[in-house]
Amino acid sequence: MARKKSDQLTDGEQGIMEILWERGESSVKDIAQALPADKPAAYTTVQTMCKILAEKGYADYRKEGRAFIYRARISRTEARQSALKSLLNRFFGSSPELLAQHLIRETDIDLKDLEALQRKIDETD
Repeated sequence: MARKKSDQLTDGEQGIMEILWERGESSVKDIAQALPADKPAAYTTVQTMCKILAEKGYADYRKEGRAFIYRARISRTEARQSALKSLLNRFFGSSPELLAQHLIRETDIDLKDLEALQRKIDETD
């Protein structure tokens, strides 16, 4: 049985979106060339991943001659919000409190960072 397609970004798709957010519009060729040297991808692989990004709603494209020019359809902030919502739903029962407790317990967050976070929380009240 085929698995359900995820609406979330894979690592490769994330890399392409970072390029689109940084550069704006880019051709598949330009995206392939802009990928980090330690994570190169063939032109056809980048082309396929760009098509998937368009299907998922993360990118739009237009045709310019024979080239496809892609651009981000959603902002980096919107992508973060979507990923965080998915993470909260899947692993923390939709509870931001449980996520915060986990981060405090499992990361090397120091007292200064916690105090800065508390100030931001206080400012939103």
